[in-house]
Amino acid sequence: MSILSPRRPSQSSWPALPDWSDLMARFESMPPWTSLEGHMIRVEEHLDEGRYTLRAELPGIDPAKDVDISVRDGQLTIKAERTEQHKEGTRSEFHYGSFYRSMPLPAGAKEDDIDASYTDGILTVTMPVTESPTPEKHIEITKTAAAGNGHN
Repeated sequence: MSILSPRRPSQSSWPALPDWSDLMARFESMPPWTSLEGHMIRVEEHLDEGRYTLRAELPGIDPAKDVDISVRDGQLTIKAERTEQHKEGTRSEFHYGSFYRSMPLPAGAKEDDIDASYTDGILTVTMPVTESPTPEKHIEITKTAAAGNGHN
């Protein structure tokens, strides 16, 4: 009777290649609202009684000159830039950054009737939504003959 030693994985002098699918999954799961500087706009959305409401945290900005809200192709986009400076005697601190967030609007959103307000660092965007969104359309699949496989 012989005793076999367990096999060890072969050791290569080449470093292991990264798992690209894991790397891509991590990249695709990155929040779309993160800017190049790493700042993000945190939002919450509600759809209630025929009205869509989005609330975004944007503290320390002047909404009249630092925020741009736009709608295009069913997407609501918020762009903001903050420049804030505090001075105390000879010491000063500043905070700055660009922010960006784009959100898909719900079906039936009335893009021509949008209201926006800013209170205590919270931007609130609202719009009416029709009660009956476009009905779901089903596509019929046709069956075609299989192509020859080249074998006799």
